[in-house]
Amino acid sequence: MKPKAMVVTDLDGTLFQRDRRISARNYQTLLDLEQGGILRVIATGRSLFSARKVVPADFPVDYLVFSSGAGIMAWPRQELVFSASMNREQVAMAFECLSRLSMDFMVHHPIPENHHFLFYASGGANPDFEARCSLYREFATPGRRREKPSGEACQLVAIEPYHLAVSRYPDIRDELHHLNVVRTTSPLDGRSRWLEIFSPQVSKATASIRIARELGITEQAVMAVGNDYNDLDLLQWAVRSFVVSDSPQELLARFPTVRSADESDFSQAVAVWRREMEL
Repeated sequence: MKPKAMVVTDLDGTLFQRDRRISARNYQTLLDLEQGGILRVIATGRSLFSARKVVPADFPVDYLVFSSGAGIMAWPRQELVFSASMNREQVAMAFECLSRLSMDFMVHHPIPENHHFLFYASGGANPDFEARCSLYREFATPGRRREKPSGEACQLVAIEPYHLAVSRYPDIRDELHHLNVVRTTSPLDGRSRWLEIFSPQVSKATASIRIARELGITEQAVMAVGNDYNDLDLLQWAVRSFVVSDSPQELLARFPTVRSADESDFSQAVAVWRREMEL
């Protein structure tokens, strides 16, 4: 049957609780959406490798948008249906920009191996950068700052330490205006800033649009829930959007906020939307 509507949700801190588990209420809501003929999509910044650590193959969703839209998996059948990479020229331009600004950053291999990366350290103190390199040490290879990567990449990730007073995000966004530069809060320490650089056609919104058009779902029948800056394009695109209660103040000021006593803000948002849509 053709789905009558679509719900797109961020994963960590939105569908999942702060301890990276899903509440019983949120899980039941996913099951109820299926019974109601509503498509369920997770849109996460995690790579496919990282997402699979917390989302089992039998998890009740229909699609996983991973790496902020660089890839799409049809989840029940575990099929990669879309992937995008930065070409060599785009990688080189982003590499030169981050190197010139003395950023600490990673260059990720193309999908499906994008949990592998080269890392480039500036030499300054950056605990979150060091923690990420350590967490994925079996997939991390040191790069030489004077040697540009020679091939395509899924993305580049620059990490700014939390103690840095002024972010270089506006400068990088303006210089690399032909690419998609996304800021987000570190999922590791919850304070540092990650600046992720993708090809221009990659975002959570464009991936969601691709799914909706493929299945004939109109934009008026799409709802989105998020909690951080990397959800912004998705929240702006969806006709009805919500943010959870511990989102950054900038998002709380722009989008309706949902709150629940049991860390089930996602379920609260879905309930409001379904009443409005009479679904």
